[in-house]
Amino acid sequence: DAMKSEVEPRDGKSQPRTRLYIDAPLTANGGLALDGDRVHYLRNVLRLQTGAALRLFNGRDGEWRGRIARLAKGAADIAVEARLREQAAECDLWLAFAPIKRTRIDTLVEKATELGVAALRPVVTQHTAVERTNSERLRAIAISASEQSGRLSVPAVHEAVTLEKLLADWPANRHLLLCAEAGSARPIAEALMSHSSKDLAAPWAVMIGPEGGFAPGELDGLMKLPFVSAVGLGPRILRADTAALAALACWQAMLGDGRSRPPRRVSPQL
Repeated sequence: DAMKSEVEPRDGKSQPRTRLYIDAPLTANGGLALDGDRVHYLRNVLRLQTGAALRLFNGRDGEWRGRIARLAKGAADIAVEARLREQAAECDLWLAFAPIKRTRIDTLVEKATELGVAALRPVVTQHTAVERTNSERLRAIAISASEQSGRLSVPAVHEAVTLEKLLADWPANRHLLLCAEAGSARPIAEALMSHSSKDLAAPWAVMIGPEGGFAPGELDGLMKLPFVSAVGLGPRILRADTAALAALACWQAMLGDGRSRPPRRVSPQL
């Protein structure tokens, strides 16, 4: 099989430590030209030199071994050598969250990426204090987190939309795990266990409200939607970013790739 012959054994001792996301096709014996921030990162941050080996990925073609063929002050040429890992389907999990202050939203995006989120969906609610997000900066954070965590994709980073707009375009088959302080909310473990046998391959999302919580009207409307499961995260009051990461970790442990036998997933079209 020609495809399999390109894949090298996963030997941690022989693989390069540096991983780099490249928004370009990756093929055997191919070449890449880099400039700008990518070159600065290789030359001045990592202090690599010509001949250094890299691991490359683009979210489509798996992970490849590359080597720096030329490294100048403002440009670099990368030789693509052989595939290390084939592209694999990942969990189709979204995170919808009310934007929060800069330092904490940066951390949220980084950690959500590490936890395998496929798409980040900022949503503006009535009590949202920060209504704008810098999508370019958040994508850069997601790329860096993907490089560090070993995942083969970078989550899609969407522009902020209102809650009404998000729900109007919501796919009917995507389950929504709503983290809400509501009397009818079930403990998250109980809710996920009730889905574990029938929804392993279904697309999912986790939604977190703003620091002030959802407005009563918003919460009432969400609770009536057939694809929504309202869950609680325990007796303590969690900040929005803490709640998001706790919910994502629970979902991955029970329905995602944190299981001992990961469920089949369809690659999301984002």
